[in-house]
Amino acid sequence: MTKHRILIAAGLTSLFAAGVTACTPTVQVAAPSEPIHINLNVKIEHEIYIRVAQELDQIFSGSSGLF
Repeated sequence: MTKHRILIAAGLTSLFAAGVTACTPTVQVAAPSEPIHINLNVKIEHEIYIRVAQELDQIFSGSSGLF
C-alpha cells in the first residue's frame, strides 16, 4: 500500500509542477507594426528674429551711410 501512495504522491506532484509552470507569465518583445512617429514641431522664430535684428542693426548703424 505504501508503493501505491508513493505513486499517487509522485503523480500529484508532477501535476502540480506542470500546473505551476503552465501559469508562468511570458514576455514577448516584438517590433511595432506601425512606424514610430516623433513630433518635432519646434519653433525657430526666435533665431530668425535675432538674425533680422542683427541685420537691421548693421543697416541702420552710423557707418552705413543710410541716414
